[in-house]
Order: sequence, then structure tokens, then C-alpha cells
Amino acid sequence: MPGTLIIAEAADGAVAPHSFELLAAGRALADQGGGAVSALVAGDESLAQSLFEHGADAVYLAPAGSLDPGYAETGAGAALAACEAADANVVLMGQTSVGRDLGPLMAFKLNTAVAMECVGLTIDGGRLRATRSCYGGNANAEVTWRGDVQIATLKPKAWDALAPDAGRSGAVTAIDATGEQRVRVVSTEAAEATGIRLEDADVVVSGGRGLGDPSAFGMMEDLAGLLGGATGASRAACDLGWYPPSQQVGLTGKTVTPNLYIAVAISGASQHMAGMSGSKNIVAVNRDPDCNMVQVSRFAVVEDYKKVVPALIDAIKALD
Repeated sequence: MPGTLIIAEAADGAVAPHSFELLAAGRALADQGGGAVSALVAGDESLAQSLFEHGADAVYLAPAGSLDPGYAETGAGAALAACEAADANVVLMGQTSVGRDLGPLMAFKLNTAVAMECVGLTIDGGRLRATRSCYGGNANAEVTWRGDVQIATLKPKAWDALAPDAGRSGAVTAIDATGEQRVRVVSTEAAEATGIRLEDADVVVSGGRGLGDPSAFGMMEDLAGLLGGATGASRAACDLGWYPPSQQVGLTGKTVTPNLYIAVAISGASQHMAGMSGSKNIVAVNRDPDCNMVQVSRFAVVEDYKKVVPALIDAIKALD
């Protein structure tokens, strides 16, 4: 029976965490009759074991660097070869810089389609049915494919990675195929970041344009630090240059799913909500009782943040 191929990514010599979310989605499809789950990763055989532990039945190794951001044309050759070798009719990859390029390129070469940024997958009548956001996150659409191979990119944090099982193993096969690379990456520059990654934080404190002053983000950082969390920002605040774009939460920024999300002076535009709606507890601090963020929050403080946040910081410090 045809199965599922996961396009895994590697970073700093290890499998990137979002690849384990893809494997969890693949295993869920397998439980619905979707066939075996294979994974393609670029690098050496040392990467294979963690993929097996998180749900892969077989692993294909592409040449190192062939699935790096900016090298979709090179990676497409390996991905197409692995798809054929695995007899996969479903291909899943992350909604990352790799997936954004590789997904449409594979779809073109296979005369099929790609569903981008999916948040749900099911097997319906032996075919894949995907759920994805539309209208700026205000609604969901369900889509299917006419082509034989069904390709989807998955939104980060939409699936929880499975607990690793050290007893799992499988076959490892080298894939030597590569595509013709017509784009040359001249240089890359990593965004500077310290502390907990925004996507991994259990607590996120985000500020918006309503702060009125970029210096107020120092207060957001103090609160996040006391709570052991990370600091985020709305797109409006990032566009004003008040906070680094790498810390933007929203449809065009990072997706976060913390246990606690504190939104300070953020009205709650649909684009921002799309990036943090999976938060387990939302606390809003806003002067407008009718704003969207207050309406969707579990707890809301309708007051000027300049009165609320300093008092909250003092109260937390007093607990130590």
C-alpha cells in the first residue's frame, strides 16, 4: 500500500524538532490506513536513529546540504527519488523556508498540487483530506487532490511530536539523486537570539503598537524573564522597528503554543491571532474592553498597561 514520505530537516548536526511533528502526523495517517511512514533527511546516518525513534519506518539519506534553505532545486531531485523509492502517495514537509520552496516545486514536477500550512489531515476514502486556514485565519478550508501524489506543508505546532521509542529501527537507504541548482546562495545571516526560543517557550509575553514606545519592550522582557518565558511582538510593533522581526507572532511570523500567552496592548487582529490561538491560557492587558484579544482571553485586565505590568512585576518579585 502507498505510504507517506516526510521531508525532515537537520540543524546543527541534529534533526530539527519540527520534523518530529511531521512524523507524528504521518503516524496518525498510518493509523487510518495511510501506509508506512518514511523520512528523507540530508546528512549522514547518525541522523537516522532519532527519526526511527519518533515514528519513521524507513529513512532515506540525501547528500549533505541538499535540503538546506535556498537549495530547493537540488533537494527536489532527492525528494522525487525518495518519493518513488518509498512508493509514497503523500508527501509532508514543514511550513519552513525549505517547505515553502520545495513543496510547490515538487508539485509542479509531479503534475499535482500542494496544500500549504495545513493544520489537520485525515484519510477519507483512501485519499488525503487536509484542513488549512483561509481568509487571514478567520476560517478553515478542507481540500483534496486530483493528482496521484498529495503534497502538504504543515503549520508548526499543529501536531505534538510522539514520545521517542528507542526500540524502533528500520532500513537506511542512500539517495544520490540531486536536481540542477540554478540559484546560488551567496551568504546567509542568522538572526541574533538569546534565551528561550519563542516557538519553544511555555510562557510568551508579547507587546503591540499600543505600548506607544519601543522602550516599553524592556518591561515586556523583564516580565517574560521573571516567568521563565520569551518575548514576542505584533507585526505592527515589528514594522515600526520597535522589536526584531524574528520575534514577531502571527500569520507572517512565528506560531506559538505556550501554556500562558500574555498579550499587552495588542488588539487581536486576525493575523496575530493565527499565530497564538493555540495558547492554552491567554491573558490580555488592554484599555479597550471590546477589542478582540480581550474577548478571546481567559483573563483580561482592562486598564493601562503602565499601571498593570509594573505592579505584576513587583508582585512576582515579592514571591521570591
